Amino acid sequence: MTNPTLFVGIDVAKTKFDVALLNAEGKYRSKVFPSTPVGHQQFLEWLTRHDAQEAHLCMETTGVYGRDLARFLAQQQILISVVNPAQIHAFGKTELTRAKTDKADARLIARYCRMHRPAPWVPPAEEIVTLQALVQRLEDLLALQTMENSRLEAAEGSARKSVEAVLEFVHQQIEMVRLQIEIHIDKHPDLKNQQELLSSIPGIGDNTAATLLAFLSPLERFHSAKQVVAYAGLNPRIRQSGQWAGKTPIAKAGNALLRKSLYLPAVVAKRHNPIIASFCDRLLARGKRPMQVVVAAMRKLLHLAFGVLKSGKPFNPKLGVA
Repeated sequence: MTNPTLFVGIDVAKTKFDVALLNAEGKYRSKVFPSTPVGHQQFLEWLTRHDAQEAHLCMETTGVYGRDLARFLAQQQILISVVNPAQIHAFGKTELTRAKTDKADARLIARYCRMHRPAPWVPPAEEIVTLQALVQRLEDLLALQTMENSRLEAAEGSARKSVEAVLEFVHQQIEMVRLQIEIHIDKHPDLKNQQELLSSIPGIGDNTAATLLAFLSPLERFHSAKQVVAYAGLNPRIRQSGQWAGKTPIAKAGNALLRKSLYLPAVVAKRHNPIIASFCDRLLARGKRPMQVVVAAMRKLLHLAFGVLKSGKPFNPKLGVA
């Protein structure tokens, strides 16, 4: 497994995942499997039939669907790497790749794996897996609450009563999951200490801290705050055309839940965090649009979060980091 000659690219979607097995001669075998436990087992059997148990597998970070598959493969002692989609995208541009299908993406990921040999994915600890599940469940419930609130505006009569009943139940579930998250973090001293470090940053409350802990762990896989920003999909895209080159809106290729969780904290931090407030004032003075400033504040918050977690020291406004 230290010097594999077979490489497998995996393109994960909600209901299925495409795989491409690249051999030493540069030829491919492609297959599609359902994104279910049965599909995971079928994929393992397919790898065995093609003598690819010691291949180097690679996939993009794609949220819950990818995590389940990566965890399954790691449990089977399969070498699996999980990389930021922005890295695959940049690699595709160097190849001048134009085809945009799931099959083509899986092949592109296999070639990336052969070229770059990314580091093996390290499964998170069980307490992190549990925290991820709770945070994801809370996000699902909040999304449902938003949907039902929209329906309430148009509902009448008995339909309105039904929506109100659903909203009451969802509210109870939200409070219950929030309590579960609090209890879970309190049970694990390391998580509790890290939550307190994050909450020392003005703008970051307990809920945001829980999301950061869930999806930044293990922190050792990040060597810089810049990598954390890219993982969240908050890095600016670079575009070049003719004589013009510049930065365009954020990549949005990383962890969407992590990115979403930082929006409101960034708005709060613009007013109450001295480091971010002065930073945003400078951006506004340079003519940046309000939304650009908020996104920049989100990036800055991630930099500060990485700083306190890496140093193990609470936020110090005089230093900007711990």
